[in-house]
Amino acid sequence: MFKKLLLLCSAILLITSAGYAKEVAGITMPGSLKAGGDTLILNGAGIRTKFFIKAYVGGLYLKKKNTDANAIIKADEPMAIRIHIISKLITSEKMKDATLEGFENSTNGNTAPFKEKIDSFISVFADNIKISDVYDIIYTPAEGVKVYKNKVLKSTATGHDFKKALFGIWLCDKPADKSLKEAMLGGK
Repeated sequence: MFKKLLLLCSAILLITSAGYAKEVAGITMPGSLKAGGDTLILNGAGIRTKFFIKAYVGGLYLKKKNTDANAIIKADEPMAIRIHIISKLITSEKMKDATLEGFENSTNGNTAPFKEKIDSFISVFADNIKISDVYDIIYTPAEGVKVYKNKVLKSTATGHDFKKALFGIWLCDKPADKSLKEAMLGGK
């Protein structure tokens, strides 16, 4: 009887822990996000640092937990990345440059097929960036990638190939930040 009760409690704990919020660098990343009609759960979250500067907190949201970066990149299912700015040193120009570098790494230098979509995506960083700005990058197969800044739609790009290149910025073999990739995949 004790074993059955312990097993039941363990199962309940495992099921309910899937959608809990996580605090990173004083920022609470929500336990779930909406993507179309789907509710996505926080897979993992961490800090993007560059030259010892903590730039933003990033979180990856999926339909179910997954630690396989390649499978996540290739998946044609709803998913999202949330970026919460935590440094006043992050400027529009720095975000544009870092994003372009990320696309170069994600596509092994083959950004030409995505040029218009990359330009549209990068345009979301044209406005002044300040601490506490939140960017939600939400992919649904039917609608493509929608980018929101502080809950306001800023850009839409269709195509599964573009989604793979975009999510590859954080999850490819040469990610924007290796420790952030590890954290998004549920590590740390």
